[in-house]
Amino acid sequence: MFVARSALFATDRKKTERLMQRLNFLIYKDFLLLIRDKAGLCMMFLMPMLLVVIMTYLQDSTFNVLHETRIPLLLLNQDEDSLGLAIERQIEASGIFSVTKETAGEAELVRAVSQGKSMIGIVIPENATNQIRKNVKRYVIGAFNGTAIASSGDSVQINIYIDPTAKSSFRNTLMSTLREYAVRIESDFLFKEITAEVDKLSPMPIADIQLSKNQVVFNEQYAMTDKSKTIPNSTQHNVPAWSLFAIFFITISLAGNIIKEREEGSFTRLLTTSCPYYLYLLSKTFVYMAVCLLQFAAIFLMGIYLFPLLGLPSLTVGTQYHLLLLMGICSALSAIGYGIAIGKIATSHQQASIFASISTVIMAAIGGIWIPVFAMPRPMQLLSAASPLNWGLEGFYDLLIRDGGFLDILPECIAAVAFAAACVYIAILYHQKKRVDL
Repeated sequence: MFVARSALFATDRKKTERLMQRLNFLIYKDFLLLIRDKAGLCMMFLMPMLLVVIMTYLQDSTFNVLHETRIPLLLLNQDEDSLGLAIERQIEASGIFSVTKETAGEAELVRAVSQGKSMIGIVIPENATNQIRKNVKRYVIGAFNGTAIASSGDSVQINIYIDPTAKSSFRNTLMSTLREYAVRIESDFLFKEITAEVDKLSPMPIADIQLSKNQVVFNEQYAMTDKSKTIPNSTQHNVPAWSLFAIFFITISLAGNIIKEREEGSFTRLLTTSCPYYLYLLSKTFVYMAVCLLQFAAIFLMGIYLFPLLGLPSLTVGTQYHLLLLMGICSALSAIGYGIAIGKIATSHQQASIFASISTVIMAAIGGIWIPVFAMPRPMQLLSAASPLNWGLEGFYDLLIRDGGFLDILPECIAAVAFAAACVYIAILYHQKKRVDL
């Protein structure tokens, strides 16, 4: 009995050693396939790094555009009286606009804006102040006589011309800003004019009605817990987002290598040597997991050390390195599983590369990589929950911005691993079906 058990144990040990030896050979083979594809390696490492830098620069400049870049504005003040001068002072004091005064006339101003020489043009009509004073006088006299006037019928129209190439979002933001200044100017000016008219009719003059500025103050701040120390910035958003986008592009290389082995016959030769299919998939997982983690490390280190040298905010990763590694491994598994499924199902290298690239772009688009999920229509918000890139992005946001813990990223990790398992299961079923057909 003891001799039989010893012989069985020795047999199992030799079998395990043979499997490990085959796995080592498979990993070495996949490593050689990977490094021989120089163009693929450049796409997997250099292109994502360049993409992260460009997108962070663009978003960082967008965040700071109102503070660092002034919008060119042409102003034609034909009133040259109290109202026109008040508008002019408020626009110049706003710090948002770079004001250039136009003197040639309204037609010339329209021509300059239409040709892109200025983003916006404002025309204050002649006698605007006098018209407002007439309207105020009617209101005041009506109030003293007990006859309220519903409308003066003669409002002052200020023409605003916007560059035709300006996007609708920019136009809406600009008009909202201008309306805010208009309300402020209008209230201050009307108080003064009403006071002046009342002084003319009242036996006892009253002082100017002056309200202190900023009766309501908005205190803008991020919603952060007491333990949170990370200030959100463009780097905190872009580095994890585009890192995920980069690792999903390994599906092109992974699927291409699977198809290449199948077309060249090396995959068939492996199966004839009694190599289990799961061992074949395991070697692919090990090699491409190393590639994905190297991508994460390279892009995150670039965010920490290179971005400050380029004038961009530095990436703050905190102290939960093990959770960042866990989230990276789970996201990488989802990308690897997806690439294995594509490589097994696709019938040609061209079909695999086109499908992998387009589907990755689609998952990135609906997953919130390009457009925030909250800005999407409701059906797209629901659809974004099905994107593996969205799971990874939310998980990294929990760690890098919300200072979350293991339980916060657990749902995303489970979803990513389940997606990877489902993709590999589909590849195994397809492999078994093909063997039966043969």
